[in-house]
Amino acid sequence: MAGVAIPFWLALALLILGSLYPDYSQFEQSMSVLGAVDAPTHFIAPIINNFPLGLLFILFGVSVYKTFPQSALARFSGLLIVLHGLASFVTGDFACDAGCSLDAPSTTQQIHHLAGLVMAWSLIGAGAIWAWLGLRLQGFRGLAFLSMALTLVALVTVPMVAISAKNLVGHGLYERVNAFVSAIWVAIFAVVLLRRNA
Repeated sequence: MAGVAIPFWLALALLILGSLYPDYSQFEQSMSVLGAVDAPTHFIAPIINNFPLGLLFILFGVSVYKTFPQSALARFSGLLIVLHGLASFVTGDFACDAGCSLDAPSTTQQIHHLAGLVMAWSLIGAGAIWAWLGLRLQGFRGLAFLSMALTLVALVTVPMVAISAKNLVGHGLYERVNAFVSAIWVAIFAVVLLRRNA
């Protein structure tokens, strides 16, 4: 159930935090800005967003790991999901500088961005594993094709997030597409596992 809850929690957290930040743009500004040191939501952002989501990802990753004792690759995908959750805690602990400016970022912001990269690539890696593994395990063929499609979208948006961060056009939109595609993949995977266990 932790996996199913993830995209809904993410959407609710962003809506709440965005409403508490005057003139915040979900389409132009990054999610990290909500927790930046100068943000009006600086103290509450990790409590509403990073930490609960990190816990949900860890719980789901552990569930995946325990569900497939016979498959080292499936277990590795579970560990990647756990890694995503741990990185979410790091992004909450280490906030961006004021406005998340890319000019001369502090060590804290560099750690924040490194953890953000780990978050993105860990779920892309887990999705890629299931795009391959789902075709080889009975009952996971549909998940394999969904994993291929959603992982491809997440992969394509990574450079778009980086480019938009530099030119400051549509950065929030691309970042959210990347995050929600991966979160939706996790939720679909969770539903597949729930049905399988039922």
